Amino acid sequence: MNPRRKQRLFAVSSILILIAAAVGIMINSLGDNIDAFYTPSEIVNGKDKTGQKPVVGQRIRIGGMVVPNSVQRDDETLAVSFDLMDTGPVVTVNFSGILPDLFREGQGIVATGVLEAPTRIIAHEVLAKHDEEYMPPELAEKMKGIKHVPPSENSY
Repeated sequence: MNPRRKQRLFAVSSILILIAAAVGIMINSLGDNIDAFYTPSEIVNGKDKTGQKPVVGQRIRIGGMVVPNSVQRDDETLAVSFDLMDTGPVVTVNFSGILPDLFREGQGIVATGVLEAPTRIIAHEVLAKHDEEYMPPELAEKMKGIKHVPPSENSY
């Protein structure tokens, strides 16, 4: 092989290796920033098809209905704790901050946070649905046949 071909082969090989390394770094970084969506049943029992459960310390999004009479507020801080459920197990969510205006017991919510224990989440964001009929598609599929508990008038 003549020196010119060796030089071209080395240059092309170097470029391909650099591109592969850049793609690998990007995929790794994206994987760290993905928040998987789970329902309370999936957190406890695992996903339906794969049986995969989130691990303690993983960032996740959880959607479910706020269990009536489960909201506990700290009188001196903005800390609030409440239970979420879909069709089975209950998961406790701890949140410190201002809750959305539409948040109430019996209401569907989506929380983003970190799984602190197998059934406890420390949330850094809580979103309440804005329409009485809207529900995330994954949660709607799980909740088929479950009667919705309407919020009471004095649930503040």
